[in-house]
Amino acid sequence: MPEPLHAPSRPAPHDGAQDTSATDIGPVLGPADGLRFEHFFRDADAVPEQPLASALQQRLPLIDALRGLFSGAQAGVQLRLWCFMELASQPQARLSRDDVNRLFHMLLPEALDSALKRLRELGLLVWDATPQDYHLSPLAQQVHALLASLTTPSSSAEEDEMSGLLAQVAGAQQLGLVNANHLQHLHAQLARLHDGFAEAIASGSEARLRAAQPRFDRALQLVDRAGQALTALIRAEHDDPRLEREARAIGQEQARLLAMASQFTRALQQADRQRVTLGSTGLTTSDVRTWLQAHPALHLLLGDALSVPVRPVMVSPHDLLDVAEGEFERDRPSPDAAAGLPPPAAAAEGALETLSLPAELGALVHQFGHWHALAASAPLASEEGIPAEAHARPLSDAILGGRFAQAAYRLQLLPLVGDAQAQTLKGLTGDLARTPWAWAFEPRHTGTDDEAVALISVGTLRPLDTAPDTNTP
Repeated sequence: MPEPLHAPSRPAPHDGAQDTSATDIGPVLGPADGLRFEHFFRDADAVPEQPLASALQQRLPLIDALRGLFSGAQAGVQLRLWCFMELASQPQARLSRDDVNRLFHMLLPEALDSALKRLRELGLLVWDATPQDYHLSPLAQQVHALLASLTTPSSSAEEDEMSGLLAQVAGAQQLGLVNANHLQHLHAQLARLHDGFAEAIASGSEARLRAAQPRFDRALQLVDRAGQALTALIRAEHDDPRLEREARAIGQEQARLLAMASQFTRALQQADRQRVTLGSTGLTTSDVRTWLQAHPALHLLLGDALSVPVRPVMVSPHDLLDVAEGEFERDRPSPDAAAGLPPPAAAAEGALETLSLPAELGALVHQFGHWHALAASAPLASEEGIPAEAHARPLSDAILGGRFAQAAYRLQLLPLVGDAQAQTLKGLTGDLARTPWAWAFEPRHTGTDDEAVALISVGTLRPLDTAPDTNTP
């Protein structure tokens, strides 16, 4: 029973041009003019010496299958690829025509027949008349292995190429099928990535660095995952010297890419340091650049600024020389001008303004001096039976008074009393340090009647004559 196919009666509506599967298959599969690959070389005998050329020469059926699969309009190529990849992904080894019709039930019959016919003529799909079913040829398995990466979604072409090459090399290494061509392609891709990232770093552009950062992180992640396989390739002993050279070259490129991580980080930090914050708005120049890049119509921001067209001025080189000569003559001092000093003049009257210290500092020094004058009568008081500790004063007497800020300022000044370094200073600060008083705090608080301070640390102030030797500030 023959294959249930019929010729298309009209062009398939999915394609912008008429399907050429029945008319152009002859020129697709073979040259009609006898042109061969060796005819492009100066010496035809040098072709077998090229490893890549020799490898391609052995894959001519695979090349012809790809030519036929990708010939024609874009829509037709997309249809044939989709049908081929769907057939290759089916778990059944053989498919009947009813199975194929159910699989592609959404296609028009003419479109499906055209795609199946092209796959059969290319030798990718085989119709077996005895069991009345389809199956893929060994050539189709090779084509599917080459085109499998087309069905994997990815964010960029660089990631597709990098991930595909690394997966190919790592898988081939595990199976023992790696060859020098795989390593050579991977080496070239690693070198291209390194050069691209080096250009982004050398440019110093924050936009280029931000755009290259995800690609760089992705490349490092892929290289790190495939590092075990690459390391095994480098350390293994190979009979092919070309394979060993490529393996070592890949190791060097991998090390260069990993060493670039610190350079990339420094370049990003340098770009962050160059970012300028616009006033107190919190916006940076990076935010403005991102907004301008996303703006749909930048010319609208100009408004009427360019309502008057720009008028170019054409100047000849002779005019430029005349203008420059005139500028030099104008700026040159005249030899007839007097070169003496200007006549003397009286200086204008002025006042020297100095920074005045807070009034609380002077008041505290005066208060300590007044208390010390009262404590000078301590011997007379002792003769009357009054103890010397009677001249000690609570800390609150020197601190409280006025607003809370003034009390806090006086409390901060107390450590200066008796300070050895501050005693060498001049002015009110040195006077406070040289005051003959000692102070001491206790680890507890007490309430006050002051309106601004509710609690204050318990402490005492004693004249140095009555203060104990162990009491140091």
